[in-house]
Amino acid sequence: MLWKNIKESRKAGLAKRNKIRSLFVMIGIAVFMMAGCSDVLPEAPESEETAVDHEDYPLKEEDFDNAESIAAVYHDIYDEAVETNTLGSMETVRRIVARLGENGYVAVDSGNQVDMTETGQVEKFCRAVDGKKSAALTIVVIQAFGFRKFDLETEDGNVNVVRGYYQYDQNGCPQNRSTVSYPADLWQYTEEGYLIFEGEYFSEENFVLTLSEGSEHTALRVFPLDETCRELNRRYILPVGYGQNNIFLSDWREEDFGELDFYDIFDIFYPVLYKQPVPYVADENLGVGAVYQIPEEIFENVIMTYFKIDRESLRRETTYIPEESAYEYRPRGFYEAEYPDIPYPEVVDYTENQDGTITLIVNAVDPNSNTSMAYSHRVVIRPLNEELFQFVSNQVIFGENDHDLWWHSSRLTKEEWIEVYGGT
Repeated sequence: MLWKNIKESRKAGLAKRNKIRSLFVMIGIAVFMMAGCSDVLPEAPESEETAVDHEDYPLKEEDFDNAESIAAVYHDIYDEAVETNTLGSMETVRRIVARLGENGYVAVDSGNQVDMTETGQVEKFCRAVDGKKSAALTIVVIQAFGFRKFDLETEDGNVNVVRGYYQYDQNGCPQNRSTVSYPADLWQYTEEGYLIFEGEYFSEENFVLTLSEGSEHTALRVFPLDETCRELNRRYILPVGYGQNNIFLSDWREEDFGELDFYDIFDIFYPVLYKQPVPYVADENLGVGAVYQIPEEIFENVIMTYFKIDRESLRRETTYIPEESAYEYRPRGFYEAEYPDIPYPEVVDYTENQDGTITLIVNAVDPNSNTSMAYSHRVVIRPLNEELFQFVSNQVIFGENDHDLWWHSSRLTKEEWIEVYGGT
C-alpha cells in the first residue's frame, strides 16, 4: 500500500511534468515546420518564445526599428564575441549591458547576474503605477543569441506589457521571433529588489497544443547586488543549484549529515573533479533499472573532496560492498525526474569567519511562483585553495515549515526501486 501511494503520487507528478516536456517537443516541431530552412544561430529559445506569434499583438514597424536601434548600440561587441566564441560569457554580457546603459537604456541579463542599468527609470515607473499616473518604460533583457524587449505602459494603476523576443541571424541582424501583449495580472516590486510581473496572452499555436492561453512570469533584479556576493554565488552555489540534489534543501552539518543524498552529490561533482561526464548512466530502456559498482577510490575521492566525512560514516550512509571494495550505485531514472523550471540561488550576504570558513546567506528566487525569496538558507563553505573547497553545513532559516519543494524528487529507496524495476 505504501509503495502504491508513493508510485501514484510520483506518477501523477511525472505525468504533469512529462506532459509539459512533450509540449516543448511538439512546439519545437511546429516551429521547425513553420520556419523551414533557417539561418538562425542554433540556440533553443525559451519555451514561451518558440513560435512566431503575432496574432494577439501584430508587429509594428516602429517596434522592429526600435529593436534594430538597440542591436546597433552593441553590434561591435556582438561581432567580436562571435569571432572569439565568447558570446555567452559573463564578460560579454556585462559589456553589452553596460553599453546599453551608457546609451540610456534600462538593461539587464536574463539570469540576473549583472546589475541592471538605469534603475531610476524603473523606480520612477513603479511610482507612477502606485500613483495611478500615466507612464511608459522599455526594459531590454540580454540573452546569449538575442534579447527580449519589454515595452510597459501604465494608466490608472494598470500595467500593459508588450514583450518582443529578437534572435540574431548568421549576419548578426535581429529577427523577431515572438511578440505578445498582455495586461499584468500581477505587478510588484519586492523587498529583495526584484520587479516581478505576470500575465496571460492568446497564442493560436499554444491554444492548439494546450487548449489554454499562454502565460509569462518575469522576475528582474532592479536593486544592485554586491559583486562579491555574485562571485561567491557563481563559485560555490550556482554550480550546485536546487536541481536533483538536496544539499541546499535540507538542514545538515558535518557532525550530522541528516538526509543528505551522497549519490546526488557524486553526480554533481564527478564531472567537476574528473572533467568528464558521469559514465554511470541510466539504461536507455525506461523500464530497465541500471545498477553499477563504483570503485571505492573513485566514489570516496569525489565525496571526500567536497565534504569532510570519514570513510566509515560515508559507507554507513550509502550501500557499500566490502567484498568488491565498491559502492552500489543506481542512476536516477524515469521515476526520479524533476521539473526543469526551478528556483535559482542568489547569495545576498556573506561573512568571513575567523576559522577561515565563509557563511553565505542565500535566497531561492522562483520566477514561476512570482517570488524573489521562496525560502532562504545559510550555507557555510570552507575554501581549501584557489580551486577546491568543502561544504560545511546548510540551514534553512526562512520558510522551513512552509516552503514548497514542488520540483524535487528524492531517489527511489532500494525497496521502491525493486518494486518498479524488479530484481533483488
